[in-house]
Amino acid sequence: MPAGSRRHLMDKTMQRRNTKQVAAGPLRFGSGQRILVQTMTKVFTTDVEACVRQIRRLERAGCDLVRIAVPTRADTEAFAQIVQRVKMPLAADVHFAADRAIEAIEAGAVKIRLNPGNVKDAADIRRVIDCAKSHGAAIRVGVNEASIRDLKADVPAERRTALMLEELRVYLRLFEKMGFENLVLSAKSANTARTIEVNRAIAQAFDYPLHIGLTHAGLPEDALVPSSVAIGTLLAEGIGDTIRVSVAGDPVKEIQIGRQILQSLGLLERMGPELIVCPTCGRCRIDVVGLAGKVKRLLKDVHTPMRVAVMGCIVNGPGEAADADLAICAAEGKGYIYRKGQKIAVVEAALLLETLKEELKKLEQTS
Repeated sequence: MPAGSRRHLMDKTMQRRNTKQVAAGPLRFGSGQRILVQTMTKVFTTDVEACVRQIRRLERAGCDLVRIAVPTRADTEAFAQIVQRVKMPLAADVHFAADRAIEAIEAGAVKIRLNPGNVKDAADIRRVIDCAKSHGAAIRVGVNEASIRDLKADVPAERRTALMLEELRVYLRLFEKMGFENLVLSAKSANTARTIEVNRAIAQAFDYPLHIGLTHAGLPEDALVPSSVAIGTLLAEGIGDTIRVSVAGDPVKEIQIGRQILQSLGLLERMGPELIVCPTCGRCRIDVVGLAGKVKRLLKDVHTPMRVAVMGCIVNGPGEAADADLAICAAEGKGYIYRKGQKIAVVEAALLLETLKEELKKLEQTS
């Protein structure tokens, strides 16, 4: 087992809910499958070159599925070109026009998103279902709180949840009558607490895989906390099969935050090292933050999953060292180096970084 990987396995006390399994091209959603991280392109779909560049960046960042907006016929024509130029499975985000959904599926979308709030005509929905069946595409039925026309500012949270749930229930009857179950569901709000509540209700009412996230959460620094709370809470309760962190700006940030949320819960194995740093207090006798910054720069060249700890005193230091592959427990003018919980050296402060660098090399060689 690679260094540190024992800490990246799902906690046995966290049981994911049982769902149907859904196929979207090479991807599988639901019971027994890993949780997938997705995002959307943030450039005009008709700018094929820009879309392709962005999708390739997202692939390198660890994205599983990219969704693309297709509001016009020109967009679905561009979508068809993009599909041919990337390896990443692509989904189409459809609002208002069922024709766009059909065009996107025929162009190679492995999955489409339909919004019950603005694609309502039963005949149109049947056409989309028939097309999805014939091409083996999945459909996400995605309700947004803002798309429900009956919602007013003074509607209480419980009523909002009930309205979103009913919107899904009514929409799904048509899919189920037509024998189409290759479905993923979602219900999103910009409100963290309401997003948690409605997804709990959906998880109890249906056995389809769930896509979870907020409709929008702000700039990266503002989106981090509400997205982590909403998505992390639901995942910790076993709810959620695919996630999106909605951030204004670079979609790579969405993937980075999403993967960090999964890693923090042990739902995704790290591709590189994890750095643990004590919060510091009046017991510290060295610049822990400065030392940790230097260690972090060292770790940029390390690609083996491992846990590295930088601790500033003896209160939590030995305990964190016992749970780390490598650790520094700093004291005044010196530091203790631990490897897999065993103290292996006492080093002058000036030599701590160089000693740690040598131990990192040894650990990589033996992993």
